[in-house]
Amino acid sequence: MAILSRLHWLLLPISFSLLNGCAGTPPDALRQQLDRLLPADALLLGEQHDAPDHQRIAREVVQQLAARGQLAALALEMAEQGTGTQGLPADVSEVQVQTALQWNDLAWPWQAYGPVVMAAVRAGVPVLGANLPRARMRERMADASLDEHLPAAAWQAQQAAVRSGHCDLLPPSQIAPMTRIQIARDLAMAATLQAAAVPGQTVVLLAGSAHVDRQLGVPRHLRAGFNARSIRFGAEPRDTAERFDAAWPAAAAPARDYCAELKRQWQR
Repeated sequence: MAILSRLHWLLLPISFSLLNGCAGTPPDALRQQLDRLLPADALLLGEQHDAPDHQRIAREVVQQLAARGQLAALALEMAEQGTGTQGLPADVSEVQVQTALQWNDLAWPWQAYGPVVMAAVRAGVPVLGANLPRARMRERMADASLDEHLPAAAWQAQQAAVRSGHCDLLPPSQIAPMTRIQIARDLAMAATLQAAAVPGQTVVLLAGSAHVDRQLGVPRHLRAGFNARSIRFGAEPRDTAERFDAAWPAAAAPARDYCAELKRQWQR
């Protein structure tokens, strides 16, 4: 699942197969999971983009924090930095919310993400685009200063993730520029979280699990003293404890050969 979890915006659009959501997490269980991580300036929720159960859990996190009066903002990989719902009333229409976020339904189906977004809006909490704007991608691909934002070992690991995330289809000359894009996205999300922070409350980031990886992702770029906790949804990899603060059980998406799909699209 590296394609969707690591580099969704770098790939050609792939249609999502959506499942009916699984039964909700018992409220007490989710409350206990949150209590183990809070207080925190930010909770970073790492999802698999085509796994409906992951978006369901994110919605429940938003609802619980909002009910406690602890939700400062919901930040999204799925919308560009600079967009947001600030100033909109809680009873605003979904169409108005999508317009405010400049929502790209082809890349991020509203059917999947609308419920978590609207849970925050209905609670009167701002929803913020956090991802690198597309207009800046070319500039950031050429920005060699981004090569210095990770230690050497992490830079190499991020390059390997880019290579595998594109099914080894990228020419070698494109690996470094694409790695810079990944880092630039993480920097944009980190800046959004820090700008949205409210003392005594928590900003929630919803993003692919690779973006919330403590070794490679957004946590690397947060200022010292900013207390962010990373959560990975789904099956636990062997190195979860090193990369995430918690791993929460969640149903996976149906098995698909994304590399085969990507190869067919590139051939066309």
